Amino acid sequence: MQAAFAGVIFGTLTRYYLLRRDYRQYPSYPHGVITNLSLGFIAAVIGAVAIPALAEKEFTAVTFLALAATQFREVRNMEREMLLNLDNMQLVPRGQEYIEGIARVFESRNYLVMFTSLLVGGATFWGNLYYGVLIGVLAVVLTGIMMKGKTLGQIANVREGKLYFDGANLFVDNIHFMNLGSQGAKEIYLKRALGVVIEPLSDNGRATLANNGQRMAIAHDAAALLGVYRDVDTAEFMPIVRRHLDTGRAGLVIVPIEQDMEYLIEAVKRVPVLESALRLPLKTTIGRKAAD
Repeated sequence: MQAAFAGVIFGTLTRYYLLRRDYRQYPSYPHGVITNLSLGFIAAVIGAVAIPALAEKEFTAVTFLALAATQFREVRNMEREMLLNLDNMQLVPRGQEYIEGIARVFESRNYLVMFTSLLVGGATFWGNLYYGVLIGVLAVVLTGIMMKGKTLGQIANVREGKLYFDGANLFVDNIHFMNLGSQGAKEIYLKRALGVVIEPLSDNGRATLANNGQRMAIAHDAAALLGVYRDVDTAEFMPIVRRHLDTGRAGLVIVPIEQDMEYLIEAVKRVPVLESALRLPLKTTIGRKAAD
């Protein structure tokens, strides 16, 4: 009983520790937070009682627990479906790949909770509560480290770019963005718009920036943090990320509410590198030789 109780406590605390509410405002408060904490508690219970059930040779109970654990795969589908529906209402959409990454994270966190409660329950059952607490603290720290992904600032250099028009064509440095014929829109861009250039540090970064989902994530996060000067009927002010095909550099142009270049650069650096967008051609022999 003590082992199961310790496992449930540490598993639930792990889910709370992994719960992040930031500028993305997901999970929402209070309902989204309650939903995820409830699922974390269920995952903790499943993991915590597994060791005592095995020790008592309650194989039927273990089979039932394994079946219950598989239901967490539905968490990803639930999160994905909801976020895709919400994305239609965004002024600057996240994009399907960003949403898939969020859904995958929420599923995996439940498995980490189960793993933590399993370790704590096992250490307490075969040792004592002291060992369970020690293992629990180490497991919480380890899960926090495991859930840290890369950010754009780790694979690319982000700097200010020079925004200008050549006729009706909008450029940041030498990266072409679009043809803008409206004189009023051009004046707003020249007065309010900011542009940054994202220079990959290696061919791995260049391949990652080529992913359209990653570029949509950059535009969305920049708009979420600095605001965007547009409404539903002003498509010309949508933040855009474009590539320079010869060099692999990417550029972002945005008409923000807060015109602060320093914090725009910082916002872009903190954009997460999406798992589905990450490319590592330099890990292969062909990729390394081609890059020489």
